[in-house]
Amino acid sequence: MKTLSFENLQGLSQHKGGLKSSEVISQRNRFGYNDIVEVSGNPLWELFLETIQDPMIWFLVGIGSLFFITGQISDGITLYAAVIPLLLMDAFLHWRTQASTASLKGQLSSHVQVRRDSQEIQINSRELVPGDLVLISPGLLLPADGVFEEASDIQVDESALTGESFPVLKKRLYLNPFTSSREHEVTVPSEMMGSAGTRILTGRGSLRVLLTGQQTAYGEIVQSVAQMPHERTPLQKSIAHLVKVLIYAAGVLCFILALIRLFQGHGWLDALMSAATLAVAAIPEEFPVVFTFFLGVGIYRLAKKRALVRRAVSVENIGRVTQICTDKTGTITLGQLSLTHLDPAPLFNKDTLLQTALMASSSILDPLDQAIQVEAQKNKIIESDRIKTIPFTEDRKRETCFANLSNGTIRVYLKGAPETVLALSNLNPEETSQWKLRISEWARSGHKVIACAQIDLLANASLEEPSEEYQFCGLLAFEDPPRPEIREAMSYCHQNHIKVLMMTGDHPDTAAAIAKDSGLSQELPRVISAEDEPEKFQDSYLNQNPDFLKNFDAVARCTPLQKLKIVVALKKLGELVAVTGDGVNDVPALKSADIGIAMGERGTRSAKEVSSIILADDNFSTIVNAIREGRQLFKNLKMSFQYLLLIHIPLVLTASLIPLADYPLLYLPIHIVWLELIIHPTALLAFQSTASYEKAPDPGQKSFFSKLDFFKISIVGLFTTLIIGSEFIFELHEKTSDVNSARAKSIALLTVWSAFVTLYLTRFRSKMANTMALLTLLTSLGLIQFSDQLAFLHLSPLHLQDWIEIYLGAGASILILLLSKKIPSK
Repeated sequence: MKTLSFENLQGLSQHKGGLKSSEVISQRNRFGYNDIVEVSGNPLWELFLETIQDPMIWFLVGIGSLFFITGQISDGITLYAAVIPLLLMDAFLHWRTQASTASLKGQLSSHVQVRRDSQEIQINSRELVPGDLVLISPGLLLPADGVFEEASDIQVDESALTGESFPVLKKRLYLNPFTSSREHEVTVPSEMMGSAGTRILTGRGSLRVLLTGQQTAYGEIVQSVAQMPHERTPLQKSIAHLVKVLIYAAGVLCFILALIRLFQGHGWLDALMSAATLAVAAIPEEFPVVFTFFLGVGIYRLAKKRALVRRAVSVENIGRVTQICTDKTGTITLGQLSLTHLDPAPLFNKDTLLQTALMASSSILDPLDQAIQVEAQKNKIIESDRIKTIPFTEDRKRETCFANLSNGTIRVYLKGAPETVLALSNLNPEETSQWKLRISEWARSGHKVIACAQIDLLANASLEEPSEEYQFCGLLAFEDPPRPEIREAMSYCHQNHIKVLMMTGDHPDTAAAIAKDSGLSQELPRVISAEDEPEKFQDSYLNQNPDFLKNFDAVARCTPLQKLKIVVALKKLGELVAVTGDGVNDVPALKSADIGIAMGERGTRSAKEVSSIILADDNFSTIVNAIREGRQLFKNLKMSFQYLLLIHIPLVLTASLIPLADYPLLYLPIHIVWLELIIHPTALLAFQSTASYEKAPDPGQKSFFSKLDFFKISIVGLFTTLIIGSEFIFELHEKTSDVNSARAKSIALLTVWSAFVTLYLTRFRSKMANTMALLTLLTSLGLIQFSDQLAFLHLSPLHLQDWIEIYLGAGASILILLLSKKIPSK
């Protein structure tokens, strides 16, 4: 069942000929075009503007211009030419970020057959408006959300939205959407709805369009990827602060290096190049770029897992969740409530019991009332005319209905929580005890149980709700089994020390049965009733007993206010809390949580608006999948940052210390370009491992590296610096100042080190990482060995012995890296 509104059809007239031209114009003015992603500006121009923000490009242009000014034309041309591959690489990386949106957007048909002005015409799907009647045929990719007005053997592939590979058989809508447009929200079976992005496999019919463009479920997914929120997450802020500090430090170091080179008599061009080269090597512009890129990938992957991100900070936080507070119906269970058992009292039969329940079931939105109405329709139970209805509320826990009987008397029908109905009935204590045992039996078998009662009043009696002496009619038992994939999701939570607390309004025994069947606890589930012990859910008690909630797996008979208090108490314990909710009454708890998770199918607009993430399928497993993706994002980022540090430390130190020691420059601008073309794409693309159900890394740490981690990385970086620097100096002395040969050996060592670090961090498990490492090794070998024909590289070919020494040097650094892992954390 899904909650939707027909309000977009208000003001339209219903006829089989489809919309009139005047109605199409009116709807277009009201809702605009059916654009999943609104195109603003020129995409190529925006791509160009993003690409030229790379400081490396401006470094090359600036140094190249200096070469031209000083008459070194060939070197200037070389640097200008080097800008081209760098531009192409940056453009590719920016395009790759946008490509996911384009691929999602492309999953819609471009032209559709519609009925307008009593004629069948073909239009561009962009011109569809709410109210249009789309003609269905096999192969069509639905371009909008709607309901099927006609359906003949229609089967739909909904895997693009739900991930389910089995075709779904569709049925025609039993409601009149035009008269229902006056209702605020209506619950409709999902098999009567069609969603944008799904494919028609078989059958024919017609779809009445309700939602277009960004209002569709598919549009929400695309938007979550296309418009990543601009707010800065805590890690982004800390990275920005780190970069700022390093920029200042690099600036000071560059100034000192330039002065020393001038003092050593190398000339102002050498001093400027030394400082500029060091600046580009030292400024860690990759860190914020990598983080932003990974954040975008995280949002895209979560969208593919049917978790729509509304706030970027939730991508960062979801992987650090330690506590999930979830409801039961539709999240842990399938959300398909059905009335399976009627247990009448001795003086009543099943039809009378069902009649009582039907009369006290006035809601067309409540799943429980819908299940009663469906069962009554099957048994041909007819409703009487209602005089007055007192709806179900959390504090009343019952619904009451007054109706006239044919003999002139008034009958009051009552339906509600068994404890409430029993308290209002005329049963004696022994009978009450027997019925309580029956209630427990049904609840322990996983059924949701309600009770019914009735009482007759005189014809002239006032319509005040009686407070006692009801005749107890019996019990109704409903089934809503746990989702089949829930046990695997719960197992992941247990493995990774994520605590799950189920909060439900159901009977304690029902909560215990569902908790057991779903694997909520590894032992016998511990359940507490908030109704039986309300004092334990007061602020004063929770403040005095902070660990109280850790003793339970489920809270039964839980009200929205108690749910809020539970969330606040858990946050005070230091837990990072994710909370699920679907109704207006869940808004306070959703807003209070670290991560509010709204239900996409049955969630109200207000619940979605205050939430950080929206679940497109209302499935608890999707929450766990989102946590897995968040933890994998953290792990991937850590690997990428570790790679950058392990490469940048020797690069920056050798770029500064070698010139400071009055040796020739180790890296020329062209070499920085070469290294940038290796480091930048490797950091972005090589560490994009996908999440698995294996035990994830500990999410407790709030930064990527501890002080000990930084110490280990620094030791390895210094060791690698020592090897690269000593190789350069030794080569200079051995080859009688052949600086090109010395540079070739040092740069080869750094590129081989880059490949080795990539393979070490990914453990050879990533095809992309393996490919990039192999390309790095082959490219370095090719460029260096043919460098005598590539004079602009200022390198010399190396001998076999040189390459053996290079691989041994990089291997020695890897050995130090492996040994550093042996250092205990404490």
